[in-house]
Amino acid sequence: MTPALRLSAYFCAYFLYAGALVPYFALYLAARGYDAGQIAVVLAMPQLARVVAPAFWGWLADRTGAARAIVVLSAAAVLGGFALLFAFDGYAATVAIMLGMSLISAGALPIVEALTLGSLEGRTERYGPIRLWGSVGFIVGVLATGAWLDAHAPQSLLGVVIALAALTLAVSFAMPAGRVTGVALTADPRLMAIAARPEVLAFFAACICMNVAHGTLYAFYSIYLEAEGYSKTAIGVLWTLGVLAEIGLFLVLPRLLRRFSLRAVLAASLACAALRFALIGWFVQSLWLLVFAQLLHAATFGAFHASSVAMVHRLFTGRLQARGQTLFSSLAYGLGGGAGTLLAGWSWAALGPELSFTLSAAFGLAGAVLVIWRVRV
Repeated sequence: MTPALRLSAYFCAYFLYAGALVPYFALYLAARGYDAGQIAVVLAMPQLARVVAPAFWGWLADRTGAARAIVVLSAAAVLGGFALLFAFDGYAATVAIMLGMSLISAGALPIVEALTLGSLEGRTERYGPIRLWGSVGFIVGVLATGAWLDAHAPQSLLGVVIALAALTLAVSFAMPAGRVTGVALTADPRLMAIAARPEVLAFFAACICMNVAHGTLYAFYSIYLEAEGYSKTAIGVLWTLGVLAEIGLFLVLPRLLRRFSLRAVLAASLACAALRFALIGWFVQSLWLLVFAQLLHAATFGAFHASSVAMVHRLFTGRLQARGQTLFSSLAYGLGGGAGTLLAGWSWAALGPELSFTLSAAFGLAGAVLVIWRVRV
């Protein structure tokens, strides 16, 4: 089996598991009787782990050359963590299990990405066909799990997730061996000097705003739709539309970035987030507006992620590039995502769904203003 095929299989299995977990885990927690604040804390654990854990695992992989072993350990931790939830179903135990599992597993995907890029021997055009299998796996996981949950109790999700985590563990043993370098975040004075520049601080703040804005979506979107009468299958289809839109965006991305500046694309993606979350919050009963809002995922994730990564690549040059990307991921997706999920837990209980999504829209708008006002890259 070629390295490309092994990597494709891993991406497919990993995102198959993610497709079962991400849209429906909040529904599972709600079925166990957790309130909005408790659900938010549980869901925030993986994101908060991303603030520090990937840098540690990247450093360890860099120092030891044991990248494949770390990926296997990560998959085993995920399988063991969800298996423990069968035995320990209290809130405190669930939070502790999710945090421990996330700290061990958070480094796997960045390491696999580094192994993938390292295996291409400079032919980066081959990355897309490998990574595409992750999107395929996610779509299958979302649709199949939604159909399953329409016929079975929400508590049955745990068995589905464990089965797919076991599949990911099995596939991880076939990962190609190799070394990864530069994914650990070290205290390089040059790195800190660039990060402290006003336009870079504004850029990171805007990226944090975007991920804070998504907190309500990832924590409570499925719960909101179910409360409004949508079936699990319909919920799965709406999540899938976002992924399909993201794939379409990546196909036209080269033309988009040739025509518009990174700053313009980033600002537009944040403005689209403001529109998307306002539509979800106030027009949830309109299926067609929900469809349109989900198609905006092409901008709020696809265009945002691509333009942000490209901007980090431009800001942190030479040997600082990998560490710049690690810093971006830790701040934007770790700190921003965790803070957004915790904020969503408070706002959902205190303000209700409509105002929670309005608050998300406000963060998207604030990020767009930051980019237009201060980012000059």
